[in-house]
Amino acid sequence: MAGLTLDSLRKAAPEAGFFADRQWLWSPEPFQLTKGQRKTLLGLGHPLHRFQQTCDEIYQGSASGKLPGWIARLLDAGKPDWLIAEQRKASRRGVTPRVIRPDLLLTEEGFVASELDGVPGGIGTLGWLSRTYAAAGFEILGGAEGMMEGFTSLFPEGADILVSEESGDYRPEMDWLVKQLKGDFAVHQAEDWQLGERDAYRFFELFDWENISSVRELAEAGKMTPPCKPHFEEKMWLSLFWNPSLRKIWEQMLRGSHFRRMQEVIPYGWVVDPSEIPPHAALPRLDVSSWDDVAEFSQKDRRLVLKVSGFNELAWGSRGVIMGHDVSADEWRRSIETAKEQFASSPWVVQEFQETKLVEHPYFDPETGEKKLMVGRARLCPYYFVDGEGKTTLGGCLATIVPADKKKIHGMRDGVLVPCV
Repeated sequence: MAGLTLDSLRKAAPEAGFFADRQWLWSPEPFQLTKGQRKTLLGLGHPLHRFQQTCDEIYQGSASGKLPGWIARLLDAGKPDWLIAEQRKASRRGVTPRVIRPDLLLTEEGFVASELDGVPGGIGTLGWLSRTYAAAGFEILGGAEGMMEGFTSLFPEGADILVSEESGDYRPEMDWLVKQLKGDFAVHQAEDWQLGERDAYRFFELFDWENISSVRELAEAGKMTPPCKPHFEEKMWLSLFWNPSLRKIWEQMLRGSHFRRMQEVIPYGWVVDPSEIPPHAALPRLDVSSWDDVAEFSQKDRRLVLKVSGFNELAWGSRGVIMGHDVSADEWRRSIETAKEQFASSPWVVQEFQETKLVEHPYFDPETGEKKLMVGRARLCPYYFVDGEGKTTLGGCLATIVPADKKKIHGMRDGVLVPCV
């Protein structure tokens, strides 16, 4: 097996890099999965796809009056009327994102999905990492070309990849990706792109719709993935999965094994709804009768994660995430108050904090090239591609390892990014 060095990795990387002004630590080897973890990842794509299909069925059922109306009202909060009307069209029923990427935290008990990314970055980066480490002799999960083959399967006749200014940090990886794909692919500035006959891959969040001149035409044409259905970009689906009043609906719509699989990976959560709770009732598992009570939790009790749900510039890239036990009592109190105030326009959610397990992984010192060992915490991001027949395939899995003292796990200068093996 050929040895990877810091110098060989740097020389192999494209000159333009993958992320604008972003770096990470290089490693001599991929992240090692156990047989059980590998089996879990290979089998998770279809249940996640079915979960998203069920989310759409629940939303559409609520919008049409067949299910409780509060569900759709909650998911529509803050959206423009035209976008709400678009995702309610009968012709859009059952249309779901065709790239599925959960953020899986590695805990002692297994994987926990902190979110499902509605517009995932990292496709080109993982494609290059998988190919590079495979060339060095490692048996990469998804294979050397799995990411490129998966993306191509979405658009057999090619497509235009639309990258917005807001998402511009990811433009270099998309530029690299299209050069590797078999077929007619091109990257375009989303703000300037004009609708034609070609399919499109949307690499911009829908909260940014006012800056995209052709977004309504794109939505109307229906030739784009992810689709113009903003409810898929809401983190609150993971909280609604645990809503006691919806349990029977989830059980009826999800097959038993899929329902159990989602119970295993989705952390318990709540939507921060300031509506008054009857005095004889309580927020499940929090055992208090108002969010004002949650705001006064002690540091020991607030092992909770507060997040903007979606349709907001703070809802991606680890922005708008507050770790309850990692901030002062005053900051926690203010954050809960903000979440309550924004409920009608930009809902927030709370999830139970998940303690990630410690792992060890080698990396290269960026100055000397010397191999060192990081004791850290890991997040795994498998990428599943759904082809035209509805078949879900794992293209690869990106591991992000950060130092143990970091509470948030995301790509950073002192984090390691590697494929999984």
